[in-house]
Amino acid sequence: MTSQPEIRDDDVVLTDIRDAHRFDVAALTAYLEAEVPEMKAPFEIRQFEGGQSNPTFLLTGADGVRYVLRKQPPGELLPSAHRVDREFRVMSGLAKTEVPVPEMLHLCKETEIIGTMFFVMRHVDGRMHADPLLKALPREERIQVYDHFIEVLAKLHTVDLAAAGLETYGRPSNYFGRQVDIWSKQYVASKTGDIAAMDALMEWLPENLPEDEAPAIVHGDFRLANMILHPTEPRIVAVLDWELSTLGQPLADVSYCCLGFNGKLIEPNFSGVDLAAEGLPDEAHFLAHYCRHAGRPPVENWPFYLAFSGFRSAAIIQGVYKRGLDGIASSEGTERFADKCRSRAEAAWALVGG
Repeated sequence: MTSQPEIRDDDVVLTDIRDAHRFDVAALTAYLEAEVPEMKAPFEIRQFEGGQSNPTFLLTGADGVRYVLRKQPPGELLPSAHRVDREFRVMSGLAKTEVPVPEMLHLCKETEIIGTMFFVMRHVDGRMHADPLLKALPREERIQVYDHFIEVLAKLHTVDLAAAGLETYGRPSNYFGRQVDIWSKQYVASKTGDIAAMDALMEWLPENLPEDEAPAIVHGDFRLANMILHPTEPRIVAVLDWELSTLGQPLADVSYCCLGFNGKLIEPNFSGVDLAAEGLPDEAHFLAHYCRHAGRPPVENWPFYLAFSGFRSAAIIQGVYKRGLDGIASSEGTERFADKCRSRAEAAWALVGG
């Protein structure tokens, strides 16, 4: 008999380990007992639903203490994707800063234990809200959550790289050029049909790159769904899912956060929402609050950054869809992404050339 999903912590859903992601639990248990003796076996293991990339699991020890295991997915992986070792490294470095991250416990690079590389971190108690409208929160708390969200982003972008041991976490120059090249290649590797807007963006973006600013740690997927809120207060206590992080340009993160203010560049979005009535920021508030806390001047050439982030999100969603077709996605229901790449690409191209 298949058990029913368990709902936890607002938008978090736990399920039995899905067939495509099963591994040798006995081998994992023996390994953790030897390498992380504070973890008390046997473990109850459940899989987090919702992630589309690196499978993630909740491990509850015999003493009731909870941990999180994050691993690479099975199957053939696209180049540079699913680097859980990089996630482990960046969160370990950021533990020394004001950016809230879970405590890292152990990285296993050996693939023979459970079939792929994985790491274990301490579970963080709190609330998760994937809904950008924050309907589950009182209206007066929504802007407080968003303002702290923006402040955490600014703290990330002003981290002292050398002090955090992250000065070699990526290449410091030509971030946008390299990113356009990477996501163009990954889109081509996962495409399932022709999309004229993607072809146009892959030609236009390299010809219109902005000048580099000072490099910073960029998260790559900075959104509410990857945040844990304090159990009772409107503030963030942990930032999750660092798979796409690297050294790069801060405005890539900022523009990604602002896609929802600009129609079909991403879903869900704020189209048709009275932001002031709902206690939510608008794009102008977001940018002003960010620039103030990051200590930077107002943003110029904003359409480029939005178009870049829209293009990148389109390439990412195409990869999710292709993994779903191949049967190796980290979450079920990927068929709903069939037309998302096209709609995002067309919206991005409309900003700059369509």
